[in-house]
Amino acid sequence: MKRICFLTDSVFSFGGVQRVTSVIAKALSDDNDVTIVTFDAPAAKDLSMYNLGESPIHFRFFRYPEAGTVETLLCKACSMLYRKVLPKTSLTSRLYALSSFVPSLRKALADELRGGSYDVVIGVHAPLTVRLATIGKRLPGVKTIGWIHNSHEALFSANSAYAGPELRKHFEYQYLRLDRVVMLCRCDRAKYGADVRRHADVIYNPLTLVPGRQSDRRSKRFLAVGRFTPGHKGFDLLLRAFNIFKATESEWSLDIVGEGPEESLYRKYIAEHHMEGRVRIHPFTKDIQKYYSEAAVFVLSSRWEGFGLVLVEAMAHGLPVISSRLPSSLEVMGDYATYFDNGDADALAGCLHDAAQWEDPDIKAAGAQEIVERYKPENITREWQKLIDGL
Repeated sequence: MKRICFLTDSVFSFGGVQRVTSVIAKALSDDNDVTIVTFDAPAAKDLSMYNLGESPIHFRFFRYPEAGTVETLLCKACSMLYRKVLPKTSLTSRLYALSSFVPSLRKALADELRGGSYDVVIGVHAPLTVRLATIGKRLPGVKTIGWIHNSHEALFSANSAYAGPELRKHFEYQYLRLDRVVMLCRCDRAKYGADVRRHADVIYNPLTLVPGRQSDRRSKRFLAVGRFTPGHKGFDLLLRAFNIFKATESEWSLDIVGEGPEESLYRKYIAEHHMEGRVRIHPFTKDIQKYYSEAAVFVLSSRWEGFGLVLVEAMAHGLPVISSRLPSSLEVMGDYATYFDNGDADALAGCLHDAAQWEDPDIKAAGAQEIVERYKPENITREWQKLIDGL
């Protein structure tokens, strides 16, 4: 039995990373002592979330202390020097790792993790993974794993909300300071340098829900699911495509399940284009299965994805899929889905139109269950246990 810690920004909130973390942590807790250290507020604790109360997982709620003004200003100045001036070497990366994570915060997190006497600490998401690498030497005897849920594009594109191109080498250097790194697909691992590729394992995300009733694919309803964050899930693109589509198709509707900062923009677009009767936005729910069961076709309009968990969920309910032509989507689904060029609203509208004309949608859903089998939780958990035991 290992003492395993998951270090994560949040587990008591809606989101794909939260669900996946919960499922893997619960499964590993059958044969290990598992703790989740989360930055959630203690008041957010809800053990009904992802059925966390059904497992013996321990929870610890962590908050960084207030950093001093002087140390913060000094560290910001050093960090700016790295990002804008210094060469991107292993040595300067270590300096940046220290300056971007001020000493008092480093000490607080290291003290928290040492106090758990863990055998293994898993940093969830690339930014926390890098911070875990920075304090690794303060955790004697502890093996560290970075679990990278972000795609390479999401992390290092020019408009990245996480890092940006100037931090790509820094992240790679820090990944190598961990004992192992886990990525979500082979296509993403291939975009890193050779040293990181050798240091990284690919473990797919598992199906994180018990499927509901299989869709009969006759409802004339498209479905999309995800958080309303700028750019990422491409719901702006989907709404533009549906606006084109509705001009020639009067019977089909679109359900979008999600929440986030761009919801008001989407609702404004729906109203301005008189789509209120055809497009419905629903909040996240613990009973997401009912939306999959009632849909006829699932649509993924994302501009990037580390894995695309909703694709597996849709296939588990027997839904045909229309997807952006993303490397991760192609790796997950192969030729099962109907693909359109990433970012092309006209092409997506064409796919919606084609789907509305399918004479036998059952043919489009053939083979879904065989694909879903690969992502069953018990299969993915075995891979995680093998990795942990081999450290």
